[in-house]
Amino acid sequence: MILTRRFSQPIWTFVFIAASVLGFIFQQTNSLWVYFVFIPAYAARFPWMLVTSIFFHTDLNHLVFNMFALYFFGSHLERMIGGRVYASLFLLSGIVGNLGYMATASSLRIPALGASGAIYGVIGSLAILAPLMIVLIYGLVPIPMIAAAFLWALMDFLGLFIPSGIAHGAHLSGMLVGAVVGLYIRLRMRWSVGFVRY
Repeated sequence: MILTRRFSQPIWTFVFIAASVLGFIFQQTNSLWVYFVFIPAYAARFPWMLVTSIFFHTDLNHLVFNMFALYFFGSHLERMIGGRVYASLFLLSGIVGNLGYMATASSLRIPALGASGAIYGVIGSLAILAPLMIVLIYGLVPIPMIAAAFLWALMDFLGLFIPSGIAHGAHLSGMLVGAVVGLYIRLRMRWSVGFVRY
Protein backbone atom coordinates (compact mmCIF):
# COMPACT_ATOMS: atom_id res chain seq x y z
CA MET A 1 0.00 0.00 0.00
CA ILE A 2 1.32 3.43 -0.92
CA LEU A 3 0.27 6.43 1.12
CA THR A 4 -0.28 9.61 -0.82
CA ARG A 5 1.08 11.93 1.87
CA ARG A 6 4.52 12.10 3.44
CA PHE A 7 5.19 13.75 6.73
CA SER A 8 8.28 15.24 8.35
CA GLN A 9 10.26 13.95 11.29
CA PRO A 10 8.41 11.88 13.93
CA ILE A 11 8.23 14.65 16.52
CA TRP A 12 5.63 13.04 18.77
CA THR A 13 7.60 9.81 18.97
CA PHE A 14 10.54 11.75 20.40
CA VAL A 15 8.21 13.70 22.72
CA PHE A 16 6.82 10.45 24.14
CA ILE A 17 10.31 9.00 24.53
CA ALA A 18 11.49 12.15 26.33
CA ALA A 19 8.42 12.10 28.60
CA SER A 20 9.13 8.47 29.50
CA VAL A 21 12.77 9.20 30.28
CA LEU A 22 11.79 12.18 32.45
CA GLY A 23 9.17 10.03 34.16
CA PHE A 24 11.80 7.42 34.98
CA ILE A 25 14.13 10.07 36.39
CA PHE A 26 11.24 11.39 38.47
CA GLN A 27 10.73 7.89 39.85
CA GLN A 28 14.35 7.73 40.96
CA THR A 29 14.33 11.04 42.80
CA ASN A 30 11.21 10.90 45.00
CA SER A 31 8.29 8.75 46.09
CA LEU A 32 5.50 10.91 44.66
CA TRP A 33 5.49 8.85 41.47
CA VAL A 34 3.17 6.33 43.16
CA TYR A 35 0.35 8.84 42.60
CA PHE A 36 0.88 8.66 38.85
CA VAL A 37 0.93 4.91 38.17
CA PHE A 38 -2.33 3.16 37.35
CA ILE A 39 -4.01 1.43 40.29
CA PRO A 40 -7.42 0.16 39.14
CA ALA A 41 -8.97 0.47 42.61
CA TYR A 42 -8.30 4.23 42.55
CA ALA A 43 -9.08 4.91 38.89
CA ALA A 44 -12.27 6.85 39.63
CA ARG A 45 -10.58 8.90 42.35
CA PHE A 46 -7.40 9.66 40.42
CA PRO A 47 -8.39 9.50 36.71
CA TRP A 48 -5.14 11.09 35.52
CA MET A 49 -3.46 7.76 36.31
CA LEU A 50 -4.92 6.42 33.05
CA VAL A 51 -2.57 8.76 31.16
CA THR A 52 0.40 9.42 33.45
CA SER A 53 1.12 5.73 34.05
CA ILE A 54 2.03 5.39 30.37
CA PHE A 55 5.21 7.38 31.00
CA PHE A 56 6.50 5.43 34.02
CA HIS A 57 8.40 2.13 33.96
CA THR A 58 9.32 -0.54 36.48
CA ASP A 59 13.07 -0.53 35.83
CA LEU A 60 15.73 0.51 33.34
CA ASN A 61 15.37 -2.63 31.23
CA HIS A 62 11.62 -2.04 30.94
CA LEU A 63 12.23 1.55 29.88
CA VAL A 64 14.95 0.75 27.32
CA PHE A 65 13.01 -2.08 25.70
CA ASN A 66 9.83 -0.04 25.40
CA MET A 67 11.63 3.04 24.08
CA PHE A 68 13.46 0.98 21.47
CA ALA A 69 10.13 -0.49 20.29
CA LEU A 70 8.50 2.95 20.37
CA TYR A 71 11.29 4.48 18.28
CA PHE A 72 11.25 1.71 15.70
CA PHE A 73 7.50 1.26 15.30
CA GLY A 74 6.35 4.72 16.35
CA SER A 75 8.60 6.74 14.06
CA HIS A 76 7.51 4.62 11.10
CA LEU A 77 3.80 4.98 11.85
CA GLU A 78 4.01 8.70 12.61
CA ARG A 79 5.58 9.35 9.22
CA MET A 80 2.70 7.45 7.63
CA ILE A 81 -0.31 8.99 9.36
CA GLY A 82 0.96 12.35 10.66
CA GLY A 83 1.67 13.65 14.14
CA ARG A 84 -1.84 14.62 15.26
CA VAL A 85 -3.47 11.29 14.44
CA TYR A 86 -0.45 9.39 15.74
CA ALA A 87 -0.41 11.21 19.09
CA SER A 88 -4.14 10.62 19.53
CA LEU A 89 -3.75 6.94 18.68
CA PHE A 90 -0.85 6.52 21.11
CA LEU A 91 -2.66 8.10 24.05
CA LEU A 92 -5.98 6.40 23.31
CA SER A 93 -4.28 3.00 23.05
CA GLY A 94 -2.51 3.61 26.36
CA ILE A 95 -5.72 4.64 28.13
CA VAL A 96 -7.75 1.72 26.76
CA GLY A 97 -4.81 -0.54 27.54
CA ASN A 98 -5.06 0.48 31.18
CA LEU A 99 -8.77 -0.27 31.14
CA GLY A 100 -7.96 -3.65 29.61
CA TYR A 101 -5.56 -4.29 32.47
CA MET A 102 -8.28 -3.31 34.94
CA ALA A 103 -10.66 -5.82 33.36
CA THR A 104 -8.15 -8.68 33.56
CA ALA A 105 -6.13 -7.88 36.71
CA SER A 106 -6.09 -10.50 39.45
CA SER A 107 -6.29 -7.67 42.00
CA LEU A 108 -7.47 -4.10 41.53
CA ARG A 109 -4.79 -2.93 43.96
CA ILE A 110 -1.83 -4.12 41.88
CA PRO A 111 -0.38 -1.07 40.06
CA ALA A 112 0.45 -1.05 36.36
CA LEU A 113 2.87 1.21 34.57
CA GLY A 114 4.56 1.40 31.20
CA ALA A 115 3.98 2.39 27.59
CA SER A 116 3.34 -1.14 26.33
CA GLY A 117 -0.40 -0.71 25.80
CA ALA A 118 0.22 2.42 23.73
CA ILE A 119 3.04 0.75 21.78
CA TYR A 120 0.84 -2.24 21.04
CA GLY A 121 -1.65 0.23 19.62
CA VAL A 122 1.06 1.43 17.24
CA ILE A 123 1.81 -2.18 16.32
CA GLY A 124 -1.88 -2.87 15.69
CA SER A 125 -2.12 0.06 13.30
CA LEU A 126 1.04 -0.93 11.44
CA ALA A 127 -0.31 -4.46 11.06
CA ILE A 128 -3.25 -2.98 9.11
CA LEU A 129 -1.50 -0.14 7.27
CA ALA A 130 1.83 -1.84 6.49
CA PRO A 131 1.16 -5.59 6.85
CA LEU A 132 4.11 -6.65 4.70
CA MET A 133 6.70 -4.49 6.46
CA ILE A 134 9.46 -6.82 7.65
CA VAL A 135 10.37 -6.88 11.33
CA LEU A 136 12.95 -8.96 13.16
CA ILE A 137 11.58 -11.09 15.98
CA TYR A 138 14.14 -11.02 18.81
CA GLY A 139 16.47 -9.33 16.35
CA LEU A 140 16.94 -12.55 14.38
CA VAL A 141 13.88 -13.87 12.53
CA PRO A 142 12.44 -11.66 9.74
CA ILE A 143 8.65 -11.89 9.38
CA PRO A 144 5.90 -9.59 8.03
CA MET A 145 4.38 -7.06 10.41
CA ILE A 146 0.96 -8.72 10.27
CA ALA A 147 2.45 -12.07 11.31
CA ALA A 148 4.47 -10.48 14.12
CA ALA A 149 1.37 -8.72 15.46
CA PHE A 150 -0.60 -11.97 15.34
CA LEU A 151 2.19 -13.83 17.15
CA TRP A 152 2.44 -11.19 19.89
CA ALA A 153 -1.34 -11.10 20.27
CA LEU A 154 -1.48 -14.89 20.58
CA MET A 155 1.26 -14.88 23.22
CA ASP A 156 -0.58 -12.22 25.21
CA PHE A 157 -3.88 -14.06 24.93
CA LEU A 158 -2.28 -17.22 26.30
CA GLY A 159 -0.55 -15.11 28.94
CA LEU A 160 -3.93 -14.08 30.34
CA PHE A 161 -4.20 -17.57 31.83
CA ILE A 162 -0.67 -17.71 33.24
CA PRO A 163 0.11 -15.61 36.35
CA SER A 164 2.94 -13.16 35.66
CA GLY A 165 3.99 -9.56 36.16
CA ILE A 166 2.98 -8.66 32.61
CA ALA A 167 -0.23 -6.76 31.85
CA HIS A 168 -1.35 -8.94 28.93
CA GLY A 169 -4.82 -7.38 29.00
CA ALA A 170 -3.26 -3.95 28.41
CA HIS A 171 -1.31 -5.26 25.41
CA LEU A 172 -4.34 -6.85 23.79
CA SER A 173 -6.62 -3.86 24.42
CA GLY A 174 -4.05 -1.41 23.06
CA MET A 175 -3.49 -3.50 19.95
CA LEU A 176 -7.24 -3.74 19.33
CA VAL A 177 -7.54 0.05 19.43
CA GLY A 178 -4.62 0.42 17.03
CA ALA A 179 -6.05 -2.13 14.61
CA VAL A 180 -9.46 -0.42 14.58
CA VAL A 181 -7.89 3.00 13.97
CA GLY A 182 -5.65 1.53 11.27
CA LEU A 183 -8.64 -0.06 9.56
CA TYR A 184 -10.52 3.25 9.69
CA ILE A 185 -7.56 5.09 8.12
CA ARG A 186 -7.17 2.44 5.44
CA LEU A 187 -10.86 2.54 4.53
CA ARG A 188 -10.84 6.34 4.36
CA MET A 189 -7.85 6.27 2.04
CA ARG A 190 -9.51 3.71 -0.20
CA TRP A 191 -12.70 5.78 -0.28
CA SER A 192 -10.85 9.00 -1.18
CA VAL A 193 -8.87 7.29 -3.94
CA GLY A 194 -12.01 5.74 -5.42
CA PHE A 195 -13.76 9.02 -6.14
CA VAL A 196 -12.91 11.99 -8.33
CA ARG A 197 -12.77 15.32 -6.54
CA TYR A 198 -13.88 18.40 -8.50
